[in-house]
Amino acid sequence: MDFSDWSLLLDTKNEVLSILDEVLSLGGAAAKFELDTPLLGALPDLDSMAVVGLINMMEERFGFVVEDDEIDGSTFATVGSLVDFVNGKLA
Repeated sequence: MDFSDWSLLLDTKNEVLSILDEVLSLGGAAAKFELDTPLLGALPDLDSMAVVGLINMMEERFGFVVEDDEIDGSTFATVGSLVDFVNGKLA
C-alpha cells in the first residue's frame, strides 16, 4: 500500500466516522473509533433503522447507490468492514 492508498483509507475512515457520529448521535465519540472497533451488536443505537440511515447518508456523501443484495450484517461488523465496503463502492 503506497502513501496515496493510506491517504484514501484515512479520508474514507474519517468520513465514515463522521457519518456514524451524526446518524447515531454519538456526540463526537466515533472520532476515537479504530478500524477494529465493533459496530453491529456493540452499539445499542445501531439498529435496523440506524443502518438504513447510515446507508442513506453514505449514498448522499459519497455519491454511490447501495443495492439491497450488496450488504449484509458483515458490512457493519466493524469500522474497518464499513470502510472497506465504501472503498469498494468508490473503486
